[in-house]
Amino acid sequence: MYYPLAKSLLFQLAPERAHDAIISLFKTTGCTPLSYLYRRNIVHDPINVMGISFPNPVGLAAGLDKNGECLDAFAAMGFGFLEVGTVTPKPQEGNEKPRLFRLLDAEGIINRMGFNNKGIDYLIEQIKKSNFKGVLGINIGKNFTTPVEQGKDDYLICLEKAYPYASYIAVNISSPNTPGLRTLQYGDALDDLLNSLVQRRQQLAEQHGKYKPLVVKIAPDLSDQEIEQIANSLIKYKIDGVIATNTTIDRTMVEGMRYANEQGGLSGRPLQSTSTQVIKKLHGYLCDQVPIIGVGGIDSAMAAKEKVMAGAKLIQIYSGFIYRGPELIQQINQAI
Repeated sequence: MYYPLAKSLLFQLAPERAHDAIISLFKTTGCTPLSYLYRRNIVHDPINVMGISFPNPVGLAAGLDKNGECLDAFAAMGFGFLEVGTVTPKPQEGNEKPRLFRLLDAEGIINRMGFNNKGIDYLIEQIKKSNFKGVLGINIGKNFTTPVEQGKDDYLICLEKAYPYASYIAVNISSPNTPGLRTLQYGDALDDLLNSLVQRRQQLAEQHGKYKPLVVKIAPDLSDQEIEQIANSLIKYKIDGVIATNTTIDRTMVEGMRYANEQGGLSGRPLQSTSTQVIKKLHGYLCDQVPIIGVGGIDSAMAAKEKVMAGAKLIQIYSGFIYRGPELIQQINQAI
């Protein structure tokens, strides 16, 4: 009930300033009585995916809480799971500002943040400080200064450090804002990365006495052949899940709008149909051998149902959450 007012105030600020303000608010109120402002009681409707029992199928997508500073606040809103990051081995500032833009007429967002984060060690400290005991995904990436051909090393560093604290680990190889990153989605580069991660995960599972699922996040800007190749690699290396999709570089749906020509990844409503089609095609190739987490343009209960009908077992929201607020979580859960 408070979100329309909060949104009207936040949207008076530049997008990144508004983001920083809300993160600061959530960070300081998550464990206080003020959390009643956004707390929601969601019906417990568990679903088992990847060997994990999720309290409900609606999750927070990576990117909103990059450094894991607001876990208690987001948990209070009723999310069934939270995904933090993308996090890299070393802290990095990301790309130059401005790097975040609202496309109000389309209810979209363009970002070229560039994996700005405080590093994996800081993220782990925030997780330790929180009271959150729910399902937590940690989304990992490579540093900007790490050459793509050595990117595997960054993922392995993050995997090892995140492993004891994550319910699952998401491998981000699909952001359009780190040069060359998306090349890791294809052919030998993908096979080499997945093989290395799976082998290291096996060692960590033995070391910690617990198996943690590996999930790969892919782009929406893929041909049918590329989707099929990715599906084959996911099956070959027995990857536990796939997140479809990241942001798009396509501007067809927002052509002519203010900020439409800004470089970066487009999310929100303009991505809705494209991401759903990728999920549908991916599901056709995977045949339920690898569960899909659907994300991209989910701004209503109907949009969420479309993702589920296309083959998604779980869903995540980000831009829709920005435009609609915490009420969206409840609306989706009631629908699906």
